[in-house]
Amino acid sequence: MEITTEMIKELRKATGCGILDCRAALRDADGDFDKAVIVLREKGLAKAAKRANQEAAEGVIEVYSHGEGRLKVMVEVNCETDFASLSPDFRELAHEIALHIAAANPLYLNEEDIPQADLDREAHIATVRAKDEGKPEHIIPKIVEGFLKKFKQQTVLVNQAYVRDESMTVQDLINQTVSKLGEKIVVRRFVRWELGSASDPVEQGQDQDQE
Repeated sequence: MEITTEMIKELRKATGCGILDCRAALRDADGDFDKAVIVLREKGLAKAAKRANQEAAEGVIEVYSHGEGRLKVMVEVNCETDFASLSPDFRELAHEIALHIAAANPLYLNEEDIPQADLDREAHIATVRAKDEGKPEHIIPKIVEGFLKKFKQQTVLVNQAYVRDESMTVQDLINQTVSKLGEKIVVRRFVRWELGSASDPVEQGQDQDQE
């Protein structure tokens, strides 16, 4: 069964789990929503799923500076209670996310934040490249699909491989702390400034929830 973006969004909204986790769970469940939820819980994401509908209004704005102030990151990470926001585990998570943003330079917070124009541009690049390489016409759509998947993995914060441990994503890192604290945690927005950069500062997620 084809796993659509809408199916992934629905499961993600219901469970609070990462996009890649939701996609994999739906594949394992052959597209069955209820079975996919069970798959996620069996993989140790049950607490994340249980807390998905709770409001995350507390938290911290973490500031990370690198290279004697040549690179700065601000990231807002939210949780449900003030008690959790003061915990060492939560503060460490916020610091690690800020450090990751500084090192990995994500362009978007979530896949839903990617402008369609950016996706169209990347799809066009992949199509032209495939044609220039003489790829058969009938396999070009699959090549483009794979190209876009890699683009989202490389540029979306929650999809990126965590810089300290590339076997896990940033969303996996968040889910670990969710399991420890038993509270919903979301990255609400971030901005990254780099001295002398030719482009504007990267700012993502303002006034948006990671749901």
